[in-house]
Amino acid sequence: MFIDRVKIKLKAGDGGNGIVSFRREKYVPLGGPNGGDGGKGGSIIFKVDTNKSTLLDLRYNRLIVAENGSNGKVKKMHGADGEDIIIKVPQGTIVKNALTDEILADLVHVNQEVIVAKGGKGGRGNYHFASGRNSAPEFAENGQLGEKLEVQIELKLLADVGLVGFPSVGKSTLLSVVSKAKPEIADYHFTTITPNLGVVSVGDGRSFVMADLPGLIEGASLGKGLGHQFLRHIERCRVIIHVIDMGGHDGRDPLEDYRIINEELGNYQYRLLERPQVVIANKMDLDNSEDNLVRFKEAYPDIEIFPTTTIINEGLQPVLYRVADLLEVTEEFPLYTETKEVESKGVLYKFTPEEAPFKVFNEGNGRWRIEGDRITQLFNATDLKNDESLLRFANSLKKLGVDDKLRESGCLDGDMVYINNYGFEFVE
Repeated sequence: MFIDRVKIKLKAGDGGNGIVSFRREKYVPLGGPNGGDGGKGGSIIFKVDTNKSTLLDLRYNRLIVAENGSNGKVKKMHGADGEDIIIKVPQGTIVKNALTDEILADLVHVNQEVIVAKGGKGGRGNYHFASGRNSAPEFAENGQLGEKLEVQIELKLLADVGLVGFPSVGKSTLLSVVSKAKPEIADYHFTTITPNLGVVSVGDGRSFVMADLPGLIEGASLGKGLGHQFLRHIERCRVIIHVIDMGGHDGRDPLEDYRIINEELGNYQYRLLERPQVVIANKMDLDNSEDNLVRFKEAYPDIEIFPTTTIINEGLQPVLYRVADLLEVTEEFPLYTETKEVESKGVLYKFTPEEAPFKVFNEGNGRWRIEGDRITQLFNATDLKNDESLLRFANSLKKLGVDDKLRESGCLDGDMVYINNYGFEFVE
């Protein structure tokens, strides 16, 4: 079964907690704190595996959770790190954030690895907090939470050349003749229901990868027919072979077919019409093919067209040489828009105020909420059952300017301030 799109949830491992411990030996007075750090949580890593060709393994595994880090030990011993989870995917896989559509990983190189969900950092043990003012700290940090997100995983085949055209125009036959691929071939529409790949060798030693895709129909770019869900596999192709049934099978008009397919490619994203096209007039053994070819050349005099009969391997060598030549001069097309740098003769330096690491929201009725990555990080590292740890958390907020910002915003003595749904009373 060919699966090229799945949505799964990822949860990286949480970091282990640091612990509170003191060195106690008979002849070692004032041994001091020796609580160890927690281990880091396991991360979720996507890795290219060239032995895979589908996302079928992920279809039935909708939630992937990495191992948490272990808590710290006595004698400053570090807790064990959580084991990373490596998800093996086919070459050409893209991982997106399902909520924001942000591309998190574009896996196109052999053995390429990308950390998609990062494990939480382990909390520090109490020996880190010993100082001249507090030689025996009785608190430690909690580990940070691992990243949690839902991702959309899409497979976009890594083929140099893509075959497009209406159903039953001879695309699968073409692939089977010029490569060792064995696609299903039959005399009915939509015989091809999954993409097929084949390696094509040219007579002069050059080679390239060709993809045969399910046939397109009018309205495919809008979601009609089978082919629309596989248009994404053309996105990585640098050259498109447009196969036309010049014999007019089933009463079709080859000129109209050519216009409709190009219209569908133009309506799709990623500028498919900017890729060079090699047009094949296939099935030249049929009765009306010569007349239709004359009509086609009159209607499109600037289009180079190659007459072929793929079923008997006639006229294909010039096509392969032409495709190989185009591949040598055609660069890859980016799948997403990259920010272009603006050239400038000079550099303008100006003051840009630094954004506050938190935001204060007035929810009314004496209720306030503080949000920010740094605030959340400090909160998660705090042991809320330990008075010393809470005092350190309060001092950290004060240093960040939270107290001043609350007063400036109108927070009064006795108001409730919420961080991550945990309430604190504001005291002047």
